[in-house]
Amino acid sequence: MNVLILSCGTRDKVVQYFKQALGEDGKVITTDCNPYAPALYEGDIHYVVPRMTAPGYIDVVFDICRKEKVTGVLSLIDPELSLLAKHREEFEALGVTVIGSSYELCERTLNKWEMYCWMKKHGYPCAKTYRELSAFREAVEAGEVTYPVFVKPMRGSASLQISKAADDETVEFLFHHGDEMIIQEYMTGQEIGADCYIDLISGEVVSVFTKKKLLMRAGETDKAISFKEDMLFEKIEQFVTENGFRGQIDIDIFEKDGVYYFSEVNPRFGGGYPHAYACGADHMTLIKNNLFGKINEKKIGNYAVDKVMMKYNEIMIIDAVADRK
Repeated sequence: MNVLILSCGTRDKVVQYFKQALGEDGKVITTDCNPYAPALYEGDIHYVVPRMTAPGYIDVVFDICRKEKVTGVLSLIDPELSLLAKHREEFEALGVTVIGSSYELCERTLNKWEMYCWMKKHGYPCAKTYRELSAFREAVEAGEVTYPVFVKPMRGSASLQISKAADDETVEFLFHHGDEMIIQEYMTGQEIGADCYIDLISGEVVSVFTKKKLLMRAGETDKAISFKEDMLFEKIEQFVTENGFRGQIDIDIFEKDGVYYFSEVNPRFGGGYPHAYACGADHMTLIKNNLFGKINEKKIGNYAVDKVMMKYNEIMIIDAVADRK
């Protein structure tokens, strides 16, 4: 059993955890378009590949799958999730399982407006979102939303191009200086992160880990503390099941005055997943079980609480890559 991790970047821990889970049962193959992506060198075998937008990229991935007898493939960046889902049948023809959700869901989560519309339609509390400047201004005049607000790309990830605006002039400037921007209510309250695993075979939510975020940096959780709340578990399970997600997902949630507001979903391993793993939520083993054809037992909330995660920097030293100046 060999697992292929695409666009591994700086997710060294994720690669390490997969190697620990597979043990003697298989190898971890890593890829990235940057030869100086540190997680690349954590894999048993690694490949430097073209950018995912380059012509013929998916054929390069197929070739790696054939050569390395890959059993399962996943990506650690949002834009590539849709690409894998789109070619799911071709991967299956090679004997490779795409560890992730459907194309429709990958596209929905990447599009903040579509995700907002879905949540509103299904009755989930969420941040008010506006696609048109005129609709936002009308909402401000009606007292439905107040400053400050966020202006962000409709499609995007890693908190890129997200700006906070405290007045109409700033909102207008930001809205017209980006590609397909939206305006979103500024949420206050306790920010929560949830790492979930949905069994690839049964489709059942089998693991949920939740943490209260204490500090954010560059769009990722820098410090957090693990906790449990049965009512939150129930809401997360309902939300995930109604959407139809599969595999690993990461959810951002806000709690304010006893109400849980669902924010964004990343259908992949998030940057804060090592917290979940360290507390006992080993989702790599759940993936391994599924790839062996085994359905996982449901164990929601099976982890240690009041454990604080604190990120810090590490370094890796390698020889210079020959074709790099």
